[in-house]
Amino acid sequence: MFVIELIYKADLANIDARMRAHMAFLKKYYAAGNFLMSGRKIPRDGGIILAVGDDREQIDAIIRQDPFVVHGLADFRVIEFRVSQRADDLHSRI
Repeated sequence: MFVIELIYKADLANIDARMRAHMAFLKKYYAAGNFLMSGRKIPRDGGIILAVGDDREQIDAIIRQDPFVVHGLADFRVIEFRVSQRADDLHSRI
């Protein structure tokens, strides 16, 4: 499993101008089964995506397609971890 952190490098006006394309990117990888959850960081200086994939290289290749990254509006950081526990009622908690 992977935690992807997007870190904005541009002002929010430029981020918002590419938001529709970013949302289409997210939907593509939700449909593909790679993305599990995502959302804005607070304060709004980036975002977080929880993802699954075959390996780190696959996740890096996917996130490089994000319009925010393609257009130089955000950097990203990927943290890989092995899930060892989870809440049985995870769905009701989020």
